[in-house]
Amino acid sequence: MILDKAALDARDAADPLAFARARFRLPEGVIYLDGNSLGALPKATPARMAEAVEGEWGGDLITSWNKAGWMELPHRIGAQIAALIGASPEEVVAGDSTSVALFKLAAAAVRLRPRRSVILSERGNFPTDLYVLEGVADITGRRLQTVDADAIETALNDDVALLVLTHVDYRTGRILDMKRLTDRAHAAGALVLWDLSHSAGALELDLSAAGADFAVGCGYKYFNGGPGAPGYMMAARRHQEQIRQPVTGWIGHAAPFAFEDRYAPASGMGRFLTGTPAVLGLVALEAGLRTFDGVDMAMVRQKSKALGQLFIDLVEARLPEAFTLASPRDAAARGSQVSLRHPDAYAIVQALIEAGVVGDFRAPDIARFGLTPLYLGFADIGQAVDRLVRIMESGIWREARFAVRQAVT
Repeated sequence: MILDKAALDARDAADPLAFARARFRLPEGVIYLDGNSLGALPKATPARMAEAVEGEWGGDLITSWNKAGWMELPHRIGAQIAALIGASPEEVVAGDSTSVALFKLAAAAVRLRPRRSVILSERGNFPTDLYVLEGVADITGRRLQTVDADAIETALNDDVALLVLTHVDYRTGRILDMKRLTDRAHAAGALVLWDLSHSAGALELDLSAAGADFAVGCGYKYFNGGPGAPGYMMAARRHQEQIRQPVTGWIGHAAPFAFEDRYAPASGMGRFLTGTPAVLGLVALEAGLRTFDGVDMAMVRQKSKALGQLFIDLVEARLPEAFTLASPRDAAARGSQVSLRHPDAYAIVQALIEAGVVGDFRAPDIARFGLTPLYLGFADIGQAVDRLVRIMESGIWREARFAVRQAVT
């Protein structure tokens, strides 16, 4: 049954997460379906950034490293992230981009399996993951092997040192079975590193229950940390004292202010730090994480699935021939996005953006719509599909201006 506007409004009124929407600054008239690429601005972030810039930096200057606790930011924020991904507070540290975090963990992990020569990943994984792994393979003398998702388990053998997978596929939103694949890798003697960039903050995660060895993720998608926000690294406690990460810098030293000539790694996740913490980026990320205060991740996941199902039902009922569903139909197998295939997906997305519905495009033919439960409602989905229907039926998306590719798609 397709719900009308009154029914969608009633659903929003009964939403136990409705309170969280007031924590974000959302442009009037815009339906934002791209939080899986860049989260919306939390209302608290500008004031917190101003405080950090004007008060802590401008007023207290260098004393803020102590007075404002700047040096503790990577660990403090790491503990907040740990609570959202099912890890222990001492297993997560924030800092660096996701790509750098992946490089550090992957290079450290393969050294724990010195007699194994293969880094295994999925064909079609997010490009930066594969590019980084090519570099890790090159400098460590390993070989990167990629296989289709349904061949991962078969490819796990006694030559695989490390399995690196993205939990939610960035194009389709398909979810990999973290527990099953981690167990299979461990049975083969391999370690596993998970990229959580498209799942953390929208899905209920439990890295500890899954037995995950390592994980990375970004801070600017569902965590609402702002463009280019720092990422994070997770290493299970059982590995922390055995590994030496490759970018050994002074902040990762056991006693950075002793200024010793020789490197000695800090204990625990401190050893994964390298240079001076990027304070302003971390401050913004912490403000983004506070949008989860009082939020039950099980409810987030429940709403995520419901929003996705509503979007699919409305599109297929009102535009039955226009698109092919690229995402899994089963909500349990689908992350917090819906992806639709169309030969002219790029132009359609551009026309939608002009109409006030912000999604994005992923080559070669995917219109991608992120569903962020903290600030999206069911009526938003109804309005978004209304506008999509108008665009498709009017044919406005065929105008040449919408086919002009911009630098960021």
